[in-house]
Amino acid sequence: MTPVGLILRRSPRMLGIEPFYAEFIAGMEEVLSLQRRSVLLQIVPTLEKEVESYERWAASAQVAGVIVGDLIDDDTRPALLHELKIPTLVLGEPALPPGVSAIRVDNYGAMLDAVTRLRAMGHTRIDRVSGPQHLFHTRLRTQAFEAATADIGVSGRNIEGDYTEESGESATRALLDHDDPPTAIIYDNDVMAVAGLGVAYELKIDVPGQLSLLAWDDSTLCRLAVPPLSAMSSDVHSLGALAARSLLAVITGDPETILQAPPSHFIERGTTASRR
Repeated sequence: MTPVGLILRRSPRMLGIEPFYAEFIAGMEEVLSLQRRSVLLQIVPTLEKEVESYERWAASAQVAGVIVGDLIDDDTRPALLHELKIPTLVLGEPALPPGVSAIRVDNYGAMLDAVTRLRAMGHTRIDRVSGPQHLFHTRLRTQAFEAATADIGVSGRNIEGDYTEESGESATRALLDHDDPPTAIIYDNDVMAVAGLGVAYELKIDVPGQLSLLAWDDSTLCRLAVPPLSAMSSDVHSLGALAARSLLAVITGDPETILQAPPSHFIERGTTASRR
């Protein structure tokens, strides 16, 4: 049967080190395989190339539907896909045109929870290595991070990363080189968090005795790190399965549906501890 489409806008080399979409696609495939469908994955460098792919898919009826993620401000893709009459499911939170189904993810609330938990452990200097700020979910987390640190009386700085090991390393070094270094760092993905753990080890900073580290989106990388990384965990595999089921419903003609993804929750492992 006709596959469903997923386009990721990033460097191809990122896909091999990005556990989130690997787990998400695995969850999709688990559901789609029951209908003898599959995921048609395409990697593109720019938004323009992504739009060209959607137009080509629509002209050739190459996909039965698409899932759209990594939303940005004033994102034109949901409206474009609606015009192209491609059944669409959006993964994200911005306002959507009528007739477009979505799964909303509470990034704001999850970041509030992360900062609050670290403050409850006694941390008063909580910094963050974010994902790219042009992404809507990154900015929601940034807004929550700034609101939470202000509301509960802790200081916090944010350095933008790009989800890669290199950006995790450089951002961690910059934060730890500050005159008032953090007692805890939140990372927007697991790859940057593992890189940050390596920097702490290199600088002979005890984790979690001197520095607590918290990753986003739990993964095998987090569980296999030494010590294992604490994480704000969401079941990405189940989210992929939910997205596939929801898109199949759109394909078969179900009315517009807005669902809420299960909330992220804090998993404490070996990289977070109360301040001594």
